[in-house]
This record gives sequence, structure tokens and C-alpha cells, in this order.
Amino acid sequence: MFTGLIESVGVVVETASSASGLRLQVRTPLASDLRAGDSLAVNGACLTVVRAGDGGAQFDIGPETARVTTLASLRPGAQVNLERAMRADSRFGGHFVQGHVDATGAVTALRTDDDAHWLTVAFGESLAAYMIPKGSIAIDGISLTIAALRDRDFDVMIIPFTWQQTNLHALAIRDRVNLECDMVGKYVARAAQLALAPR
Repeated sequence: MFTGLIESVGVVVETASSASGLRLQVRTPLASDLRAGDSLAVNGACLTVVRAGDGGAQFDIGPETARVTTLASLRPGAQVNLERAMRADSRFGGHFVQGHVDATGAVTALRTDDDAHWLTVAFGESLAAYMIPKGSIAIDGISLTIAALRDRDFDVMIIPFTWQQTNLHALAIRDRVNLECDMVGKYVARAAQLALAPR
């Protein structure tokens, strides 16, 4: 479980084919605190550390994760948002983020508003039932609030701190991002679906 509050921005060193799909290597200042078997959210996808040390960490990416997320398209030099799993004895901020990416979205607009930034993201029909205005959304692992919602896209406002301390400042139009909808909303939608199903 994660909070969507990014701890660090890492840099992709290498992506390579492996027996299980892909091997991802990331340089990060968190490396000294990581051990094999730890969970780390990389751009919002919960991955298992398979090796850590020498200033970096390595992860295996299975075929399903490669299909659902943007991780397979990462190239050396790309910046990735990193968050370690939430501790049970720490203060909870952000919102409940599982690290289970629902789908990817596409950046369709970027604009400034004084020191803040507005980001518009288009999403697929499969996510529509899980989004509400002022609801929570994780974009590349960042806990954000949906400021405006339309049929197939939404807006979020990014404060200067988040813009500078995550990889959002590197985004461009048409870039794809990982999206995870609010967990509570998904349970509510599923319960409603089952309640309305023919018996």
C-alpha cells in the first residue's frame, strides 16, 4: 500500500529483456535503504526490488505489467517517480494507492496558472465509472485531485512543489502516464454492478 506522496525521482539506467519479461534498472538515492524483496512504486506501479546497491535498484517487469503500464516504453535517462511502501506507524497523507495501475492515459494539454500548472489527461471508457469531480486519482503514482471531469478527459492542478519534486515537469503533449483510480470508488462501482446483475 502507498500514499501517492513521491519520495524521490529516480533515473532509468537500463531496460533489458529477461526470462520473465523485462529487467529495469533505476538509479536512486533510496538505494541504500532498499533490500531485495522490498516493494517500491515506480511511476505508480508496485514492483519488487530484485537487487539493490551501488546507487541503484533492479526490478523484473512481467508481461501483464508491461502491457498495462508505461514501464516497457521507458528509456535510459527517463525520470521515474519512486515511493516506498507505506509504514503502519507513520502519518498517512495522500490517498490509498495500491500500486495496481488500471490503465494508461494521454496528456492532451499543459498550461500554467501563475506558479501552478494545469494538466489535462485523456482516459479510456473503462475508467469512466471510477472517476468523480474532486475525487482522487494517481498519475504516475502521484496522489492528485480531479479538478474538472468530462466524458473522456480530466484536469488536475499541480502546485509548484509537486511540479518540481516529481517527473511531471518533464511531461509533453501526447506522453502517456499511468493511472490508478481511487480504490474506494472501484469497490463501490463493483458492488453496484453486482446489485444490478440479473439473478
